[in-house]
Amino acid sequence: MSTTTETRKFEAEVAQVLHLVTHSLYSHKEIFLRELVSNASDACDKLRFAALADASLLGDDAELRIELSFDKDARTLTIRDNGIGMSREEVIENIGTIARSGTRKFLEALSGDARRDTQLIGQFGVGFYSAFIVADKVTLVSRRADATQAVRWTSDGTGEYSLETLDAAPRGTAVTLHLKADEDEFLSAWKLRELVHKYSEHIAFPIRLPKDGADGEWETVNDAKALWTRPKAELKDEDYQGFYKSIAHDFNDAAAWTHNRVEGNQSYTLLLYLPSKPPFDALFSGREERKGLKLYIRRVFIMDASEQLLPAYLRFVRGVVDSDDLPLNVSREILQDNRLLQQIRAACVKRVLDLIEKLAKDEPEKSQAFIDAFGNTLKEGVAEDAANRERIARLLRFASTRSDGPARTVALDDYLGRMVVGQEAIYYVTAESYAAAKGSPQIEALRARGVEVLLMFDRIDEWMLGYLGEYAGKKLKNVAKGELDLDKLPLPEGQDAAARQAAAQAAAGVLARVKELLGERVKDVRVSQRLTDSPACLVLDDYDMALHLQRVLREAGHDVPAASPVLEINPSHALVRRLEAEADAGRAAELALLLLEQAQLLEGAQLEDPAAFVRRLNALLAG
Repeated sequence: MSTTTETRKFEAEVAQVLHLVTHSLYSHKEIFLRELVSNASDACDKLRFAALADASLLGDDAELRIELSFDKDARTLTIRDNGIGMSREEVIENIGTIARSGTRKFLEALSGDARRDTQLIGQFGVGFYSAFIVADKVTLVSRRADATQAVRWTSDGTGEYSLETLDAAPRGTAVTLHLKADEDEFLSAWKLRELVHKYSEHIAFPIRLPKDGADGEWETVNDAKALWTRPKAELKDEDYQGFYKSIAHDFNDAAAWTHNRVEGNQSYTLLLYLPSKPPFDALFSGREERKGLKLYIRRVFIMDASEQLLPAYLRFVRGVVDSDDLPLNVSREILQDNRLLQQIRAACVKRVLDLIEKLAKDEPEKSQAFIDAFGNTLKEGVAEDAANRERIARLLRFASTRSDGPARTVALDDYLGRMVVGQEAIYYVTAESYAAAKGSPQIEALRARGVEVLLMFDRIDEWMLGYLGEYAGKKLKNVAKGELDLDKLPLPEGQDAAARQAAAQAAAGVLARVKELLGERVKDVRVSQRLTDSPACLVLDDYDMALHLQRVLREAGHDVPAASPVLEINPSHALVRRLEAEADAGRAAELALLLLEQAQLLEGAQLEDPAAFVRRLNALLAG
């Protein structure tokens, strides 16, 4: 029975704080259950620890648990635990610090900056008051494990709350929510079970609901033991794969995973997975909507923390991070950005890169499938993660003039091992397709000298390579840009350096003639070091954007300034010789235009006047 009743008024500012908690801090109203279950779990944890020193605290009720029950007629939902409980003083002190004198100082500290204010609120521990998101009245009854009397706290969340001392109550705490008129969904066993699975599946204590059709019987609806907290020696591959499929919503097995426990100044557990194929939900999300890395604090689900704990280029990772001491703000939804968070983020990045590296070494076929699926996403890291740039580059794979078809199988380390005597750069070419890259005239001279060229035809490649200037001390050189100095490389069989130089000097006349005929269509005309079979090719300056990328950006509506390319010619080619010998100025102009248009077509360009090109080509073929 009740022996003492006291009514206390909230401070004037409390209503403002309650309004902030119930309307601003929580993005999903259902997480009130997570908050209250988490508080119940904390109470059980405290009693479990206290019982190590005094086993009598457990009495005849040693099985620590959390129970959820509801009454549809009364429209109440109750969350009950048999944990440590609270005394009257502790209820006043701890149930929610917004009822304390610090409230005014807290409100005075608000700056109007939402991000800063949310972090400030995190110092005031008012998760309990999330109950008022769905309830218009809350009653709490609590008895400490070492006390005989209990206390009842009641409030409608507005002007005041009441405290009553009770002679008897079970050990622990029961929070009863008198639900608002439009919150019927929380009077459903199915809904409560769903929310437990979503937010509290891995709480270390049984969470129970009344068993359907059986008075007085309960069923446990959570796992009550987090897989990632179990020793690796106890877990089989099928355990890991089953857990992956449940958190990733993926029908396929994971390609690989890493499970680590870190102890020290900060303690946390990582269980990270590499998918073998893009999960279904990844088809509908991008860089700005990243999901898949779940953050727990002491086995309580807090949020999907992919954006906080993984860079965008690792957004394919799935898994769990469980920290023992990561600080949160009041809603447990927004992480405070601090040194501990950065340490966990760095550890996640390192473990994932380690895992990709290990997969490449131990399981090449799985690694290739992973690169086929996620290689382009990984390439973003070259631009975004300067600290790991070379390490990421080591994990990438490309097609090359030595590989079999368009499969991206060549690592940069493989390339370095095959460099010829005198080669000082890693050569590559970018194009719109594999066929265009493989057939690029700019790589002819390198091929003739036995030099491997990387063939890059993914849209991201040109952008990525703008950040990857070198690898392992070797410059990366686009063979379609700038001057190409091949003097230190071996000459193709049957060629003589002196003869090549003499031929280049003898071409001064035809260079001048072609440049005059083409005018402003080209920036310059010069003898090519690149060509052996083709008559001409286009070359850009070292820092110009590739022509095919310019076209992509223009098609996307971007304003890209036009860059006039250099036309390089092969003076020994029959078409160039014919132009040199052509006495008729009109026919010479047609031949010069044909050289330029052929080079443009090889770059994938759309000709301004295709009909004129066909006419010129037909005239040439007709003799």
